[in-house]
Amino acid sequence: MDKFIPVAVPCLAGNEKKYVNDCLDTTWISSNGKYIGEFESRFAAYIGTREAVACCNGTVALHLALLALGIKEGDEVIVPSFTYIATANAVRYCGATPVFADSLADTWNMDPAAIRKKITPKTKAIIPVHLYGNPCDMDAVMAIAKEYGLFVVEDAAECHGAIYGGRKAGAIGTMGVFSFFGNKIITTGEGGMIVTDDAALAQKMRLYRGQGMDPKKRYWFDIIGYNYRMTNIEAALGLAQLEGIDRQIAARGQVAQWYIEELADLFKDGVLVFQKTTANAENVWWMFSVLLTDRCAISRDVLMEKMQADGVETRPLFYPMHVMPPYLDESAGCEVAEDIAARGLNLPTHALLARGDVAYICSKLRNYIKV
Repeated sequence: MDKFIPVAVPCLAGNEKKYVNDCLDTTWISSNGKYIGEFESRFAAYIGTREAVACCNGTVALHLALLALGIKEGDEVIVPSFTYIATANAVRYCGATPVFADSLADTWNMDPAAIRKKITPKTKAIIPVHLYGNPCDMDAVMAIAKEYGLFVVEDAAECHGAIYGGRKAGAIGTMGVFSFFGNKIITTGEGGMIVTDDAALAQKMRLYRGQGMDPKKRYWFDIIGYNYRMTNIEAALGLAQLEGIDRQIAARGQVAQWYIEELADLFKDGVLVFQKTTANAENVWWMFSVLLTDRCAISRDVLMEKMQADGVETRPLFYPMHVMPPYLDESAGCEVAEDIAARGLNLPTHALLARGDVAYICSKLRNYIKV
């Protein structure tokens, strides 16, 4: 197999090496250094919030956000079942209970009607996940949150730069959380960020991030904190990546358009279905994904095996959390999530793909579904 097209590849085509070498040359390689503050301030400006708090990954970013909001044992937080498990894990880290809501069949994001059904007197927050780069219906989410007095923590781990209603994803709720893992739209290798307009919440998160050490009294600790800090090297990568984010988003949009054009007849005839962009939103296409319908002559898993043999890496969609052992709940009522997860796969989506790569991927896909 000479040709191999991975599902995700980071694009390191800017000042990444220059900034990282600066860290090495100056020996500022740990959790102190100029790049951390610079990355935070520029990321906040990009998203459109007053504050940004960098940390070591997206999962702990969620944890810090929930800690700052005082989420604790006995509380409930509504999350989509159809997303990566870190969203629910962060709730459990606080001793609270994640409550699973079903998805919309077209956008695959959390269904606002399902959110409303899951609210109880114990509900304290909602975590809408902007899945695969597609923003949620934030008008509906925020209206529900306002009605019931709930916090909203946007999980924008996959959604850097997406727009809903003229605002960047992550800047609409109480807080927004981002991941900079190696397969994300911009990366620091590992890393995360929380954005907010609330300076008091940002101060709390910085305190928890740094082991709880009093910022005015070194080595004095009033609370039990965590070592959730980002390194200067990671922030240097992030700053360079942020400088090129518009190019990354444009390239992904072009890749998505190529897929739509190459597979247009299969979409039109209902053989395949792709994720629809939420109304009033701009999708950044972290992953271009398709669902197989009953008109396909092959199962999703066998298709993935055959694509892999032809040098095309794909990924299954996330398993709904309510079907997995840590969160098993047969009464969750998330049938749409179960259906989407069983039929879907992510196709290669990154800025280094050429039109010929997408044509090759789609030709193999056509060959195996054999309509």
